[in-house]
Amino acid sequence: MPYIGSEDTVRDLRRVLSNPNVQSDQLRYRNTILKVIRAMSQGVDVSGLFSEMVKACATVDIVQKKLVYVFLCSYATLNPELSLLVINTLRKDCQDPNPMVRSLALRNMTNLRLPSLVEYVEQPLTAGLRDRAACVRRVAVLGWAKLHNLQTNSEIDAAVVNELYSLLRDPDPVVMVNCLRALEEILREEGGVAINKPITHHLLNRLKECDIWGQCEVLRILQRYRPQSEDELFNILSLLDVSLISPHPPVMAATLSLFLSLCSGLPAVGLAALERVRGPLLAACGNTSREMQFTALCHIQLLLRSLPGLMGEHYKRFFCGYAEPAYIKQRKIEVLVELVNDDNVAILLDELRGYCTDVNISTAHAAISAIGRIGRSYSDKCLEILTELLGLKQEHITSAVVQTMRDLVWVCPQCSRTVCSAVEGCEAEIQDSQGRHALLWLLGVYGEQVSSVPYTLEVFIDGVRSEASVGVKMELLTATVRLFLCRPAETQDMLGRLLHYCIEEETNMCVSDQALLYYRLLHCGIEETRKVLQCRRSDPSLGVLIGRPAEPINQWSYIFNTLEPLRPGAIETESATIGGSPEHMTFDPKPNNDLSDTLSYSFGKTVRSVTDTALQCTDSSSDALTASVSAPLSLSLSPALSPEEFEDLWLQQQALHVEQGPEKIKAEENYVYMEEHVQCPTIFRCSPQSLQAAMQLVNIQTLAFTPPHTLPWRVYLYTNTQNKHSADTCHGTLILGELLYTGEEIQKKSKDEENVGVEARQDKREEEREEDTAEGRSEKERVKKNTAEKGIKVTLKQQPRDEKALKGFLSVLTTVLHALSSEK
Repeated sequence: MPYIGSEDTVRDLRRVLSNPNVQSDQLRYRNTILKVIRAMSQGVDVSGLFSEMVKACATVDIVQKKLVYVFLCSYATLNPELSLLVINTLRKDCQDPNPMVRSLALRNMTNLRLPSLVEYVEQPLTAGLRDRAACVRRVAVLGWAKLHNLQTNSEIDAAVVNELYSLLRDPDPVVMVNCLRALEEILREEGGVAINKPITHHLLNRLKECDIWGQCEVLRILQRYRPQSEDELFNILSLLDVSLISPHPPVMAATLSLFLSLCSGLPAVGLAALERVRGPLLAACGNTSREMQFTALCHIQLLLRSLPGLMGEHYKRFFCGYAEPAYIKQRKIEVLVELVNDDNVAILLDELRGYCTDVNISTAHAAISAIGRIGRSYSDKCLEILTELLGLKQEHITSAVVQTMRDLVWVCPQCSRTVCSAVEGCEAEIQDSQGRHALLWLLGVYGEQVSSVPYTLEVFIDGVRSEASVGVKMELLTATVRLFLCRPAETQDMLGRLLHYCIEEETNMCVSDQALLYYRLLHCGIEETRKVLQCRRSDPSLGVLIGRPAEPINQWSYIFNTLEPLRPGAIETESATIGGSPEHMTFDPKPNNDLSDTLSYSFGKTVRSVTDTALQCTDSSSDALTASVSAPLSLSLSPALSPEEFEDLWLQQQALHVEQGPEKIKAEENYVYMEEHVQCPTIFRCSPQSLQAAMQLVNIQTLAFTPPHTLPWRVYLYTNTQNKHSADTCHGTLILGELLYTGEEIQKKSKDEENVGVEARQDKREEEREEDTAEGRSEKERVKKNTAEKGIKVTLKQQPRDEKALKGFLSVLTTVLHALSSEK
């Protein structure tokens, strides 16, 4: 918004600019123009001075020319007709003997950004490409890119494109790099600049002549080239070896990204390259720029996914400094957790203990959570530290410790006695809802191990009217009912008071509905209530999926040297300070989350747990599955589907399958229907909570379950895939799925064992053998038995069509099912 009095300011400036005495004095004239620019930068609308400023550009004073050109480029779009008046002056300056004046005129001629002036600009730009001064050629090359942006629908003359290609061999390295940038912009619809063998080797040989950002640009474009032979590949790698250990972090990162792209089929060479960049990355972590430190830490986390011991000897370089900002401290804490081993665990835990009392609360919580993650492998040492922290009696520390202990017990149930003795009596220091939620869960699940639980819960129940958190009220209900099942005499009265309040007085429908559920459940009997509420106190199946073994480099190489690793949550850690009960874990959806965060694949091989008989794939389909696993595939829970939307899509595609038949469905380009069988019949005994937690670890959302031990057993699920086909393109699809287990053979066997004695069962087996060997058995019975032996039937529906992504998703789903089934 212009300043008050701007009209008077413009009027005064116009009068001074039109004064012949001022125009004749070069210094006064320049100072007046400087006042115009100063007023423009302060928000004064000086567009009314456009005609006076056009007259002022006809001067030999370069400083005055620069000031006038700044004004003209700012207001040219508001005065397109008056802008024609300056073209003659600019074209005249393009022929000035001073190369600085020529480059200045060319730059501002293209910066006017007026389509009506294109015909006047083309000839000076063409002449600028052949100018003897390098600074003019630099401006002219970029000018053609600006001209293309003004008229994106028009075609650039092929002669100009050929001229730009020829300038790739210009003796000036800046001109060469500008040509690459201009060709990338002009030929974007054709895939960018064409990179062949001569151009590649020319760019590599001149790489040292470029500045830092020029080298990064060249290395980025060279990722499209694929060597034609192994000898050529290693020649290129030899040329890049010096840049790989460059002291400049941007050059080192761009070189490593090119290395990993070229060595996608040579994992050993890729791992050797990661070893080579250890020194430059450690140096970047000590850079004076905070932004550079943070970027280096994020990329080190990527490298540790394939080489967990890469920085093991240098763990002290990741100790936090007192004056470092919180976001760098928290990244360093995440890296330290990845570097823990038997030799340094004591030193690292002692260091993390000091961070737990940091003045920044988020840093303190991150350190406490890191100790809990280390406690999955070194539980005794970590529990000792966590217990000492409880003794500090600080509110935020106590809350974070209780949440960490809750998560640790869920994964390591052997720690329950130590945790229960530690949290007893700490309810007074916990004021936040997440901490109270975690404490109530521990007291409810392990109530029989804590003697003072009834008194603690009674305090919570007496203050339930003033409780603001709905989650705490719901957890208090669950904890009280659970305690009633193991200590009824001490809990009966307080449970009655709590249920009466929640049913009769509570205004929140979630709390009142849960109280009604428990009330009616108790009417069904203690045993029925016990079956529902006294579930497992830990989930050993998570132990199969928790942890990060070495991953293939190609699982993350395509996001290296991009902004993706810097995005919050892009690199998953195993810290889980979860706001809800562990058996109702809802892991945060991570969009575009790489599958390698939770599962590890062998490079170029299918998942070992997926046997040929389980998937019944042919050799060709196995090759396709291998390719899909090796390709960068990501699963995401976003965008989310509601149960109603899932049902509509499922039934719509089901009707399409019935009407058109399987043959037409296969020919449909935008839809895929697939049925497979996975041999893991014990999966139906897995609890819904365990299955949901395991699925969400790999970003697969489950929407509906059949209760455990119920036949037929069904699960409905969905996910969104992001299959990266190239460095710049990413294809997304929606996959709907159904898991079905009929269990006909189990039902038949159970019924026989209940109704028939031992001798009758033996006779039954003999009759079945005779029926199996009889020649008259129908083909229908044979198919039915084979189907029953196949185990879980997996039905997948995908839209739009992407068979590689579908087969990759199937391999992930099969791995999770086998992991859960093996625990059973």
